[in-house]
Amino acid sequence: MNARLTFSEILQASLRGWDSRRADECVLSLAFPIDCIDPLDQLFVIEDQQEFSFLWDQSPGLSIAAAGQCQNFELIGQRRFELAQRFSDETLQRLVDVSPDAPSQAKPRILFAFTFFEQTADGENLLRRTPAVQAVLPRWQLTRQGGHGWLRFNSVVAHEADVRGFVEQFWLMRENLLKSLTMELCPQHEIDVISKVPKGWEENYRLALKKGIDLVESGELKKLVLAVRRLVLLKKPLNPVHLLSSLQKHQRGSCRFLWQRSQDESFFGASPERLLSLINGDLQTDALAGTARENDNGLNLLKSEKNLREHELVVSSIQDQFIVNGLEPKRIRNPRLAKHGHLIHLHTPIKASSKGLPALKLVDILHPTPAVAGLPQSKAIKWLRTLEPFDRECYAAPLGWIDTSGNAEFRVAIRCGYTRGNYLHLFAGAGLVKGSNVEAELKEVELKFAVLIDQLDLNLESNKNRLVST
Repeated sequence: MNARLTFSEILQASLRGWDSRRADECVLSLAFPIDCIDPLDQLFVIEDQQEFSFLWDQSPGLSIAAAGQCQNFELIGQRRFELAQRFSDETLQRLVDVSPDAPSQAKPRILFAFTFFEQTADGENLLRRTPAVQAVLPRWQLTRQGGHGWLRFNSVVAHEADVRGFVEQFWLMRENLLKSLTMELCPQHEIDVISKVPKGWEENYRLALKKGIDLVESGELKKLVLAVRRLVLLKKPLNPVHLLSSLQKHQRGSCRFLWQRSQDESFFGASPERLLSLINGDLQTDALAGTARENDNGLNLLKSEKNLREHELVVSSIQDQFIVNGLEPKRIRNPRLAKHGHLIHLHTPIKASSKGLPALKLVDILHPTPAVAGLPQSKAIKWLRTLEPFDRECYAAPLGWIDTSGNAEFRVAIRCGYTRGNYLHLFAGAGLVKGSNVEAELKEVELKFAVLIDQLDLNLESNKNRLVST
């Protein structure tokens, strides 16, 4: 849609779109170019009075901010990927795009957040549990890529008289966004921490690591990825967007993300790991396993027999999953080094034709990868339930989007945290294979926490006094 179109011209275009489906209630969708925006900075404009908000920030690549729920779907239980794909297909089929010539970055998107486990463990608080899948067609979507920005509005329209109100809401939001470009943003506030949280996470985690290593050394498991959760008690609830602004500076190679269900509950992070990218039927996934400090330059990582073996287990497992489902994977012979913030990882991209399989079928095939669960998968998941004294919820689970062309991208939600009220929950994990030892794995997890704490600019005088595992 041309940036010079007037209100009347947009209204006429919207009326023509409605007229094409006037026999049915439909979702009307309208997009308009707005350059010079940063979706992370302008999220506060579109989320005004909206409970739900979302951020996907790969700048200088694709960046998306979204707010409000035009259509949504939640499920606790089985067949979640199949039913979420059905919701996506049916919702997008009902959608009437008034701006069909908008570029791919501005296409309407369904947003998804899954939990790691399909069902909550027995005995957990059913009232507090996170749905196994959350899917949202947002009311407002703000995108930027290649220096070009777009605002999109999705709304249910039942009568022709609703169309003018639809365009008026859109035009007002456009004006608010243009005004926000001239505003001076508020400085980020320092995060105040209360140091009244007991110690002891290392000892509890050390015991779990010892049991996990015994399992891989005995041959019962080939690999097990054990996570730990640590809590920070804050003086007041924080705005996760401020944390993401910090991650935008420190984690340039990662995808910063936010999934906010309500004002006091949000999930955020900076994931270095792509679960899948699907563009015009071309599929790519990342095998990411093996970690070292950036000052290592990755040389020791490339020479580490233990890390190379752990990495190859992940690559081989993903290839096998593709082959079993009729796909023909292609990979590079040796892993590359991928730098994300202060950490370096072994990285092998794996490509294939999707052969017409929909995005969430592919997500179902890939999740959980051995990089975040273990091998054999079913046994590893049972041991995770036993050895991790908390539910992972969305940690290490798929999070991403599907657009109207069937293109999609999903990330593995690691390097992340939850905010719930005055609590900040941080997560990290270590992959155990033969040759692993407790102290080395403990140090790797401590390193991941230290990097995350530093990059979030948490005001911790003594990290160990303010964090605890659960």
